[in-house]
Amino acid sequence: MLRFLIHYGIHFLVPVAIGFSFFPKEKRMVAILILLAGIIIDVDHLIANPIFDPQRCSIGYHPLHSYFAIICYLVLFIFKKTRLFGLALIIHIIADLADCWLLAIQSK
Repeated sequence: MLRFLIHYGIHFLVPVAIGFSFFPKEKRMVAILILLAGIIIDVDHLIANPIFDPQRCSIGYHPLHSYFAIICYLVLFIFKKTRLFGLALIIHIIADLADCWLLAIQSK
């Protein structure tokens, strides 16, 4: 249960917290929606068999969770015009990385 709360807390609560903390009121909702849209990279789960496996670490397994993709997300974060999109994807990867770590701890 803790693993579920941490994983989905990062996916959904962290983007909202960042939006409220760092964006002016008139841009806040758009920023939050973009940050929440980082979940879109989970479409790559659709090509996995099974689609959802709670005992599988996404990092390095799915194409949009590959190390090459993560480097691309970091590059997006560097440039001002793509920074918010890069941040959205990095938050997603952090959530999945936390899930992988918690999965490894749980497996011991």
